[in-house]
Parts: sequence; C-alpha cells; structure tokens
Amino acid sequence: MKIAIIGAGICGTYLAAKLAQKGNEVIVFEKRKTVGKECCSGLFSSRLFEFIPEARPLVTNTINGCVVNFPKKTVRLNFKQPFSVIEHSQLDLLSASLASLAGAYIRVNEPVAGKRFDDLLRQYDRIVGCDGALSPTRNYLLQFSGGSGGPTPAKESRGLDPRAKPRIKFYLGVQGFEQKNDDSDLVETWATQNGFIWRIPRGQSVEWGIMEKPDIAPKLFNEFIAQKNIEIGGLKSAIIPQGLILPKNERITLCGDASGLTKPWSGGGVIWNLTQAGFLLKNFPNFIQYRQEASSFFNLRFLVGKLGKFGAYTAGYKFPWLLPGMVAMDGDYLLKK
Repeated sequence: MKIAIIGAGICGTYLAAKLAQKGNEVIVFEKRKTVGKECCSGLFSSRLFEFIPEARPLVTNTINGCVVNFPKKTVRLNFKQPFSVIEHSQLDLLSASLASLAGAYIRVNEPVAGKRFDDLLRQYDRIVGCDGALSPTRNYLLQFSGGSGGPTPAKESRGLDPRAKPRIKFYLGVQGFEQKNDDSDLVETWATQNGFIWRIPRGQSVEWGIMEKPDIAPKLFNEFIAQKNIEIGGLKSAIIPQGLILPKNERITLCGDASGLTKPWSGGGVIWNLTQAGFLLKNFPNFIQYRQEASSFFNLRFLVGKLGKFGAYTAGYKFPWLLPGMVAMDGDYLLKK
C-alpha cells in the first residue's frame, strides 16, 4: 500500500520503519527542516528497548526512583523497571535513520495542513497523523470541508465528533539545564496545583522543568528557580496534550501525541505512543479495528491514571498522613500491562 505519515517524531518514524519493512511504500512528511524533538525530559523506561533496541548506546544516566515533594509530605517512588536518560532529539534521529534503512522516505520542510489532505487522499491508500499536540491531521478530521474531485472521507463526517476537541487538555512543558555534573539515580519533583516541577540528573548536566497549565507554568517555574537560586540556560517549551481521541475513519487515523495520548500523572508519552503504534501495526490496514483495540487498552488506563493523580494530590495537600513514605510503582502503567 502507499502510506503517508504526517510527522517525523519517534512515533511517525517507528511506524514508517515497520510498515516499510512489510513492503509498503511509505512517505513521511515533516514540517520542520530537521528531525528531532527539542523539548522533552528524555526519561524513558526500559520498555523503550523492546521497541528500539538500537537506542541502548544513547543512555547517559539510569534512574531507579523519584522523590515527590508535597508541602507537608515527601514520598519516595521506587520504579519497578529502571528509567534511562536519553537526549530525545538523538532518539528521533536514530529512529528516522532506521526508517530510511527500511526503505521509508522522509521529506523535511514539508508541512501538511488544510486542503492538502484532500490531495493526499487522492495519492495515498492510508494516512497516519503523528504530527504532535496541535495536530493538523486532527484538525482536518474535526473540520469537514468536503474536498473535490477525489476520494474523501464519508460525507457525514471525517470520523471525529466535533465535541472531541475539548476532551484533550493542554499543558505547557518548560525545560532548562543547569551546568552541573550529576549521575545520581533519583529524579526529584515538587507538586504544583495541576502538575509538577522536576529535577532530572542527566550525567553531565541537570535538567529542570515544569508541567502545568499554560497560563501559570512560566510564572511558577521562574519563582521556583529564583527561590532555589539556580542558574538555568537553554530554556525551551512545548505543548503537552492529555486525552485520547481516535477517528472512525477507514483511511485516516491518528497516533501518538496527535491523538492526545500521554500519561495523566507525568505527561510522558513515548512508551504509550509506541504501544499504541503496535496496535496500529497489528491491525493495519484496518483503522477501525485499530481504534477499537487501542481505545479499549488505553481508556481504562487513562482513567485510572487520572484518578490516581487526583487521589495522590488530594492526600498530598489535604491529608498528607494518608500517603505512605515509600511506594513501588510501574512508571508506565498503574494497571498491569
């Protein structure tokens, strides 16, 4: 089949490699001039190597746990599987190179939006939107405009309920670096009203960041950094989506951040995204069946994650004595995978 993938992030290039290996003609459209996500904590569980074993040499530090600071309680989380610190842009470049070796073609500086999707539908058998938090593919599916002179989605709908858009909540991630060697194996976080501030030892540097609602994240982060008297450089920011929407469409679908899929307690998305990509590959080219299986798997886990975060934050701020001092947890799935 002839397949267009929109977005050359980790999810898009992973799908491109696997689909090309099966003999499909795969073209990846990337709007930026280069491949590589610039703003991401780069903290991945060991499950990453089940998908991309070639990434092992990119590890700069290993993390075994996390200290969570509430105003009157500190909780130590011991991860059941270690996490690895990897520069996300290097992981993206590696995955892109594997896609190219498999026979996929990556076209950079090629934005896809609006009416161009109608043109792609004339040229390609399937389209997969892996184009990030503000996905043009998702926006196209939400805004039916008809198209002309070629195969388009069903006239009644492109497959997404217009009410689906509010189901994705958006947070802002801000990231910066302190030039300080630290290869310790613990992440430290400080709870905020809706998210948290983090400190990640990366080996030759220390990463600081925040995930919060966009209107308050910069102010909270700046106040925290000033209070701690930390010198930070290389500040970057990115939108983090949270939710899950997949279309009822036989020819166009979404995967990764484009579908809103990130962990509700941390905002991390790579392992969930790659797992979701696995469902797409398993059911390809049946996008309806992919939607059913991925939704069935993640909807419950997303709900449990939201409830877990709500319960932990409620206890942390109002009833700190209810929280244990130490907890063993799976960093990817609060429910057993």
